Amino acid sequence: MKKDTIFSAPIDKIGDFTFDARVAEVFPDMIQRSVPGYSNIISAIGMLAERFVTPISNVYDLGCSLGAATLSIRRHIDSVEGAKIIAVDNSSAMVERCKLHVDAYRSPTSVEVIEADIRNIEIHNASMVVLNFTLQFLSPDDRFALLEKIHQGLNPGGVLIVSEKYVFDDNPSHELLIDLHHDFKRANGYSELEISQKRSAIEDVMRPDSIAQHKQRFAEIGFSSAEVWFQCFNFGSMFAIK
Repeated sequence: MKKDTIFSAPIDKIGDFTFDARVAEVFPDMIQRSVPGYSNIISAIGMLAERFVTPISNVYDLGCSLGAATLSIRRHIDSVEGAKIIAVDNSSAMVERCKLHVDAYRSPTSVEVIEADIRNIEIHNASMVVLNFTLQFLSPDDRFALLEKIHQGLNPGGVLIVSEKYVFDDNPSHELLIDLHHDFKRANGYSELEISQKRSAIEDVMRPDSIAQHKQRFAEIGFSSAEVWFQCFNFGSMFAIK
């Protein structure tokens, strides 16, 4: 696993963060050192798949990056007859590496890795859809439209998993959770320069919602229930069941 040093040297002009080849190369290290609880979320997505994925149905991993959630799901549904995983990402560098990871191990579960904009993917006959730290990179209008399409394509009883960074209405709590997240990154070896430059690069492309906003959106769309099932500092994951 190559170490993430993308923001370790001073950058004269910091552009918007993109999931390019440089990021894809160090992504496993970056995500583990940047997102508290990431490994727990990935493991639990597999356990949720074991509970919700049904025979002859589709599972969508939208914004699959290198395929961590896809592989976790596949490990838990190999005995589910006719289940198929469709993994989608718009980064060619991510898709290329995801395909290598998927092909590295044989499995009876079919996995199709697609390079595409997740907003253009048709969702049908789905028992599970995963948006693992993906929705926050879309505009607010696109978020609602995508979730509506997912709801329409989910089978009754199907589940949507949405992992995100959260904002909080109570400002002291919000600032404390941000500070704790930065402490987490420091403990994992990131310098003050890396933390500052990464924050500058990502703040205009990642616009998080509050947990209340997520729940309101799920309710408006018509999900029967939704709740946070994991949270560590200002990161977490929710389920929404049709």
